[in-house]
Amino acid sequence: MEQHGTAATTFTAEVRHGIDTLLADVDADLARRYPGEPGTRQPVHTVYVPADALTADTVRSWGEQALAALDEHAPDAAGFAAALGIPAALAGPVHERVRAKLRREPVEDLRVDFEDGYGPRPDAEEDRAAARAAELLATACRDGTAPPFLGIRMKGMEAAVRERGVRTLDIFLTRLMAAGGLPEGLVLTLPKVSHARQVTAMAHLAAEFEKARALPAGRIRFEIQIETPQSVLGADGRATVARMIDAAGGRVTSLHYGTFDYSAALGVGAAHQSLAHPAADHAKAVMQTAAAGTGVRLSDGSVNVLPVGPTPRVHRGWRLHHDLVRRSLERAYYQGWDMHPAQLPSRYAAVYTFHREGLQAAAARLAAYVRRAGGDVLDEPATARALSGQLLRGLDCGALDAAEVTALTGLDRPRLDALAGRAPAA
Repeated sequence: MEQHGTAATTFTAEVRHGIDTLLADVDADLARRYPGEPGTRQPVHTVYVPADALTADTVRSWGEQALAALDEHAPDAAGFAAALGIPAALAGPVHERVRAKLRREPVEDLRVDFEDGYGPRPDAEEDRAAARAAELLATACRDGTAPPFLGIRMKGMEAAVRERGVRTLDIFLTRLMAAGGLPEGLVLTLPKVSHARQVTAMAHLAAEFEKARALPAGRIRFEIQIETPQSVLGADGRATVARMIDAAGGRVTSLHYGTFDYSAALGVGAAHQSLAHPAADHAKAVMQTAAAGTGVRLSDGSVNVLPVGPTPRVHRGWRLHHDLVRRSLERAYYQGWDMHPAQLPSRYAAVYTFHREGLQAAAARLAAYVRRAGGDVLDEPATARALSGQLLRGLDCGALDAAEVTALTGLDRPRLDALAGRAPAA
């Protein structure tokens, strides 16, 4: 028996040390695989633009087109709220903030598409398009007009398109380096992944480019599109997506669900392919479980019913998009794809309503946690992280203001960052 302070114990120091030795490799493996949330901003959407449609003013043009849709089909707060089902109390603040967002930062994440949205082209044409995309994005970064996140979706690692995809990636990255280096918000998308070794191959390409260009190891990261059933469940019955995350060696930033490729591969009819289909829910639940704790984030897919045409049709398109985005947010899929400028109003309306509806309750619970004041809900540190993360998401996208969050919680941005486990905001 040993004496530690005032308490008698039985286990010797050798026994305790033996337990540490027994679990040392487990500790190291868990720390490697599950580093936790990255503590950085996540965009609320990704806008996909075919490479041949990219121009120097694409982002500004999307904002202007979205504002024009608002002016034509919902010029006032009450009409906008009625069309989307926004509570009357939030109609004014949401409408005002959506308009401000479309003027200030209409696109949070821009992806120049060289895959399905671009299609097969002569090699010389795609070579030029890859170089041009790099030059346009580099210029936007220099002059301050770039969105916070930007990059390309290359063709994938399937045998039929692999050489073309690798060449486009090489040209794009090489031209970015020549134009001043890789942007801080660079994002690369690897589509139609069906095997973990395709992810290994992408990670190998990234490492080789870093070596050749004397970049820090791990500088180039990428996201994986989950568009095939084989990426969710492998032939051996295991969750392939978990193996893909591991195969990337820490380079995967997010998993993006591909609504229509995935649904079609399962035989879902075109009329029923949706973010809300049970097959989609299953795939995303597997993705969510595989990514939990790894620092890899999730993005839902796209809605192909566009809010265009006469006002009644626009309102139906907005309402469908709004409701599906809201559904995703409630399931902790905080990002999605937008395919048309007229989807931006309903995207931001759903996001802003979600955050503003939850503001009072989240702020009160977080303030009570910090004060240890109790209340009718007893929260734990993990919930405090989630609450502060919820408020930070609202601040990042413009749904909330720092002054109102501080007034309700008594916490400034650095303290929110600390509670959420984030690095201090730039």
